Amino acid sequence: MGSLTVMSVKAVSIALKLSFSGMNQFVYLQTWIFTLIVITCCLLQINYLNKALDTFNTAVISPVYYVMFTSFTILASMIMFKDWDSQNASQIATELCGFITILSGTFLLHRTKDMGNATPKPDEEAPVFGNTNNRTPETAA
Repeated sequence: MGSLTVMSVKAVSIALKLSFSGMNQFVYLQTWIFTLIVITCCLLQINYLNKALDTFNTAVISPVYYVMFTSFTILASMIMFKDWDSQNASQIATELCGFITILSGTFLLHRTKDMGNATPKPDEEAPVFGNTNNRTPETAA
């Protein structure tokens, strides 16, 4: 839904840009169809995202939503607007490296979110550093 929203918003924004430049695009049925798709996709996306957040943990939904949204938006952009036809190989490679970096960062953030927050269990003894029995009043503070 997110990628369809992005593609439809791009189509509506192009129509608005052309309309402001003097070529009214709102006389065409396609402009109104894309406007209806934007509204429908936004409402459905909010509805299903809220249902998912009610069912699952936010720490699971956010990374999955972000990665799927980005992946399908790039794919839809390639198909609908042929964005990669006008780019050379280095620009495509740079975009793919950025995409892989985003995916890797999202994965690492999700995978390591609980590191460092571990508290010892009651049956485990916390490590003791130094001798705490021979404290003087000056070192106790």
